[in-house]
Amino acid sequence: MLATVLSLLPSFRQSASRFAAMLCMLSAAMLLSACGQGNEDGPVEIAFIGNPATLVQSGMRLSPAAQQIRAATAQGLVAIDANGEIVPALAERWIVADDGLSYIFRLRDVDWPDGSRLTAASVRRSLMRDIDALEGTSLGLDLAKIDEIRAMTGRVVEIRLSSPMPGFLQLLAQPELGLMRDGEGTGPMNIVGDGGSALLTVLPPEERGLPQAENWRDEYRPLRVRILGPKNALDAFRRGEIDGVFSGRIASLPMVDTGPLARGTVRLDAPRGLFGLRFTSLEGFLAEPAGREALSMALDRDTLLAPFSIGGWSPATQIVPPEIARRPDSAYPDWTGLTLEQRRAKAAARVSAYEASTGEAVNLRLRMPTGPGADILFTRLAADFAAIGVDAMRVEPGESAELRLVDTVTRYAAPRWYLNQFNCSLGGGACSGAADTLVNEALAAADPATQDILLTAAEARLNAAQVFIPFGPPIRWALVRADLPGFLENGWSLHPLFPMAQRPI
Repeated sequence: MLATVLSLLPSFRQSASRFAAMLCMLSAAMLLSACGQGNEDGPVEIAFIGNPATLVQSGMRLSPAAQQIRAATAQGLVAIDANGEIVPALAERWIVADDGLSYIFRLRDVDWPDGSRLTAASVRRSLMRDIDALEGTSLGLDLAKIDEIRAMTGRVVEIRLSSPMPGFLQLLAQPELGLMRDGEGTGPMNIVGDGGSALLTVLPPEERGLPQAENWRDEYRPLRVRILGPKNALDAFRRGEIDGVFSGRIASLPMVDTGPLARGTVRLDAPRGLFGLRFTSLEGFLAEPAGREALSMALDRDTLLAPFSIGGWSPATQIVPPEIARRPDSAYPDWTGLTLEQRRAKAAARVSAYEASTGEAVNLRLRMPTGPGADILFTRLAADFAAIGVDAMRVEPGESAELRLVDTVTRYAAPRWYLNQFNCSLGGGACSGAADTLVNEALAAADPATQDILLTAAEARLNAAQVFIPFGPPIRWALVRADLPGFLENGWSLHPLFPMAQRPI
């Protein structure tokens, strides 16, 4: 019987402790149906809202659930903790050179899953593979400052940058940069997945590069992850079948029970990022920046999200938030000082002039996700556009449209992240080649002051091109039971799974 089990599990780790951990995990998986609510030995039950097909992914374009599973099973040199802070992972400590160009990491004493030693050379190879695989993505553009990765000694790795990058450690902690060998990572958790769900268990301390500890299993429980549609996830939470629901967005926010009985369970993050409409067509009325600007001028941002009653949400009129922009005063549109009525009058005049010269009405299609929150948002947008004579029609994801909703959280707090989202090489909508050129020049500039000047100019070019209609920061929500440990709101909306596996104190 044992030989049969082994033949079905070719990914078993070589060490005896890993073998024992896997047997425990398999036993827990077979007993899931017997683990009732309130059983302290049963798994923590977590659900992400999304498409179930995206639960476990091997590539670099990861869903929110796949990001968290990658982070839990394939740690990088550093990681993001529940507070959103950078903490050691495979690197037990590091030094940053005074000039900000060199990051030197001391590796933990740990093995790869196949039993071979984790060395500086093998870490370098893994990082280089990740960087190559990210080519053609916005995260790949973010990593462009990496000039060289060196294996200095057996357990010391140096990463050299072409110019200083204050948010580099935050970038290095992204789940996609989790280190793997032959498709397997070093934990801190291991996984068994059946397609519809994934069961994760905590690895022994010595396999995480930590000292051995007795009774360490008493500190943790298995954790099962599923991806469900919003209604199914919320229904399961209300029935007590799920301890936490994550990656909620504005499209599903109205479905959340915010009544007295639910008090204390709805948790809102306040992440930075992009939330607004991106132009995917530059034809007709949208061919000129003035036409695209007219749509942005029409929005009543102060009341756009009023139906959602989100306290503290601040609207935005520029791509890079003022608290991040190098020269925030230069990023505000010229019409910022006008009243809403004055803005709409100017915008309506442009629509009328276009229709008079072409004989064509301005009709636009907006591509938005499904859900009651998206319904509310579209109704508000359509009313604002109608106020300047533009008729808006909503289309489903995947259909042709002149504008599409963008709703994404930033990876690190710097202007370059925002500018890279609109890089022409990525496709996806309107862009500015002139802005891209300035961003590339900033990459090569060693002087921080010169970098700031170039990035400010790039932002100005992008704003002038009118490629995006900003609303404000994105919205992320979660439902969390009071006894679920390890969950804290943070500005990155990344909630690591490993801390949630801890037993409640």
